[in-house]
Amino acid sequence: MNFLAHLIGYAAAIREFVAPTYRPERYYMRGPGPASARRGSSLGVSER
Repeated sequence: MNFLAHLIGYAAAIREFVAPTYRPERYYMRGPGPASARRGSSLGVSER
């Protein structure tokens, strides 16, 4: 059973090397979050 687990692990590693599953759209940050809004305007616009 241990040999089979190692074999499956190696097969998964080879598959990941040949065809990686990284998808940039999963990690793309779409804009500033709520913490940025709480800090206020950080774009250099002066408040009056």
